[in-house]
Amino acid sequence: MERQKRGLRVIQAKYRNRLPLPQPAVVHVRRSYAESRHGQIHLSTAYPSGGGFDERTPVICLHHSGGSGRLFAPILRELGHDRSVYAPDLPGHGNSDPASSKASVADLAAAIGDFIESLRLRSVDLAGYQLGALVAAELAITRPQTIRRVMLWGVPSYSAQDRASLLQNVPSPGSREDGSDVSDEWRRIVERRGPGAPIGALTDELSDRLRAGNSGARSFVAMVEYPASERLPLVKQSALVLRLKDEFWEHSGRARASLPNGSMLDLPDYGQGFLSAAPQRFTSVAREFFDR
Repeated sequence: MERQKRGLRVIQAKYRNRLPLPQPAVVHVRRSYAESRHGQIHLSTAYPSGGGFDERTPVICLHHSGGSGRLFAPILRELGHDRSVYAPDLPGHGNSDPASSKASVADLAAAIGDFIESLRLRSVDLAGYQLGALVAAELAITRPQTIRRVMLWGVPSYSAQDRASLLQNVPSPGSREDGSDVSDEWRRIVERRGPGAPIGALTDELSDRLRAGNSGARSFVAMVEYPASERLPLVKQSALVLRLKDEFWEHSGRARASLPNGSMLDLPDYGQGFLSAAPQRFTSVAREFFDR
């Protein structure tokens, strides 16, 4: 009997060694286009290979004025292990078609709403940076049944005096023949560089700003003119404000105070370029908030 048991254990061990080892989750990253009222929207998408049946709530990531969806490239694959992640170029940015006229924050939010409807997404979470934070807030206000949670950082909340000053000198790099505005813009990007942000992220930023051109300038105006103190109190969803050590440090406190169901996380070790400097830290914070 003992000999038979030993023989059985040998056979079990033999076949156990032949079983395939568990494979790491496969995350697909793709680029595509979607339709909106302002034409085609270009986007990057990350999604797991499980077929969608056990995925968590999808996340839509919204970038800043003059930027593009590639801001989120460092975190797409990591965050896409168990949910679909969408990083669209806002109208007039990246490879998306421009808006037909001066687009307000509400107009940009409506275009992203068209995208949400085209995919028939019943519930989504939002992550927004600067202009993208305001677009996320507007979506949360106008689509309360669809937007579940919002995570915001670099949330602009200007005083009337700051607003008037900023509107007197709207940056539009690439409009001077001698290129001096391009070198000025590069200098501003370098000066605002946060800890650990790689030089490649800065060159991508300059490239996006040059490509956005007048559309980026118009979206900057839309961001500055947005009445954040009036609109943010209408966001009823759970909201998390990330406060980085950047030009919006003080703004973040005002934004948090305006959000009825808001909380704030201080991240003083990071600044502009947070996603490229610390992608794992970002995804950790995002998961902790979105997975509650």
